[in-house]
Amino acid sequence: MINMETLNSMTIHEYGKENSKIIVLFHPLGVWYDIFESIIPNLEKDYHLIIPAIPGLDPDKPNSEFTSIEDIESKTTNWLLNNNYKQVKCLYGCSMGGSIVIRMIANNKIETDFAIIDAGITPYQFPKFFTYFVGVRDWCMTQIGKHSSVNALSSVFDPKKYSEKDLLYVKKVLNSMSSKTIWNGFYSTNNYSMPKEIKEPTCEIQYWYGDEEKKEREWDINYIKKIYPKTIFIENKGQNHAEFFTLHPNEFCKQLIKFIES
Repeated sequence: MINMETLNSMTIHEYGKENSKIIVLFHPLGVWYDIFESIIPNLEKDYHLIIPAIPGLDPDKPNSEFTSIEDIESKTTNWLLNNNYKQVKCLYGCSMGGSIVIRMIANNKIETDFAIIDAGITPYQFPKFFTYFVGVRDWCMTQIGKHSSVNALSSVFDPKKYSEKDLLYVKKVLNSMSSKTIWNGFYSTNNYSMPKEIKEPTCEIQYWYGDEEKKEREWDINYIKKIYPKTIFIENKGQNHAEFFTLHPNEFCKQLIKFIES
């Protein structure tokens, strides 16, 4: 019998363990933890990087399934506490990873000095019927992408920004995602729960987004303004969703370090 608890346990990757300042990095939906490989060399020299491999998106555990934002945030928090990492320098999360950071700040079990929510997705405030409809739409679109050719995917991604190698990576990750992971991933990211009472965070927070996705992030920006009113919003020029650390790794590292060392 397959032990699903073991399959859905999280593998945590660490780099620069000799450094005292901890940065926790949460990757977006639809990619693996290795999506951070372009920024790891720049950051591991001075920081202890902790990168969870999300179940259902872990190449080393191909039979695992995405559970929920709540479960992933809880597992990460417990792992940090069990390893005596009660204080971290920075929490960073992009897109779906940003959702985890949003909830982790609200639960306030890990002390952090800084938090970066990079185009983080916030929970819908709509009737369940509508959220279910959106979930079905997202599931269908991802299934279509999963069964599309690399040439077909090229019509979705800007060829001036993404190479054939990039598209092959996207295709490989999509092929690895089960139907259950696709559903759970999208539905939970759009509908995760938040504490009823959210205390004012003690950490400094920035919300980053690309100017090319500003309209799509309007809902998320307004939500963050409501729950974390002291957040500073940074608009990055010439960028669309989740493009900063992937397409501009050096500039990304400079901006991150400038913020957390301010």
